[in-house]
Amino acid sequence: MNKYLIICLSLLFFISSCKRQKMNKSSEIQAIDSTAISTIPRIDSVQTTNPVVSKPAETDDSKFKVDDISFNYLKAKTKVSYKTPKESQSFTLDIRMKKDSVIWMNITALGISVATGIFTKDMARFYDKFHGKYTELNYDSLSTAYNVKLNYDIIQSLIIGNQPFKKNKSRVIRENDYYLLKQKEGKVQIENYIGQNRKLKKLLLTEQPTNNKLTMDFEDFNSLNDILFPFSSLITLDYQSNVDQKFYQTVINIKHSKVELLDTPLEFPFKVPEKLLKKH
Repeated sequence: MNKYLIICLSLLFFISSCKRQKMNKSSEIQAIDSTAISTIPRIDSVQTTNPVVSKPAETDDSKFKVDDISFNYLKAKTKVSYKTPKESQSFTLDIRMKKDSVIWMNITALGISVATGIFTKDMARFYDKFHGKYTELNYDSLSTAYNVKLNYDIIQSLIIGNQPFKKNKSRVIRENDYYLLKQKEGKVQIENYIGQNRKLKKLLLTEQPTNNKLTMDFEDFNSLNDILFPFSSLITLDYQSNVDQKFYQTVINIKHSKVELLDTPLEFPFKVPEKLLKKH
């Protein structure tokens, strides 16, 4: 399979790393009907093709501010539906986060923790308890392997909907009811679609020259501690296979059932058996 354009990104990499060896007991991880995700409505709040634009006008990006979510700690209960051309799965995730510092995830099945992952600014670590596997990766090696920009900020954006490339120089264009912020990071073209409420509604990353694409759509904005928070997100990955040169699609649907923004520090428990750590 081809370089996906951030196929290892966040939840997708976390889940796939925990599933490299097939789980033979279907009761541990509930497989969902492949039609279940295919019928998930695409979040089309932002039209990216042939928009009806009267007079696009560029805006000074130094004066344009996106309304990012500000918090100290976050705690969430999340349902993740994951579909590739070959399989479909559904998971429950417990997420804990210290903004701009640590992201902790725990996959549970039938009330039992089967895998844990933790992301820091420097690396990502995964412990697959079900198979007794431990993996640690740094973002530089991932970026080199997949020929794309991959870092902590992208993973954080996937969960909370903040703009990941804030310091990247932007070109801001007004298109109807949206502001389009265009950026470039290495070989990746970045398009940020911002709504009238200054919230990020869609993030589109396109890798050149492969034309692999990663799209994040954010929806279900609800007030949380007087902050608009996206309780749903749809991640779509369109990539070309090295085997048959055809394009395929991977879809991840994220639905937060409960989110808490906290000032009280959270714990990020991550214990790996010593025998597994010695192998690294």
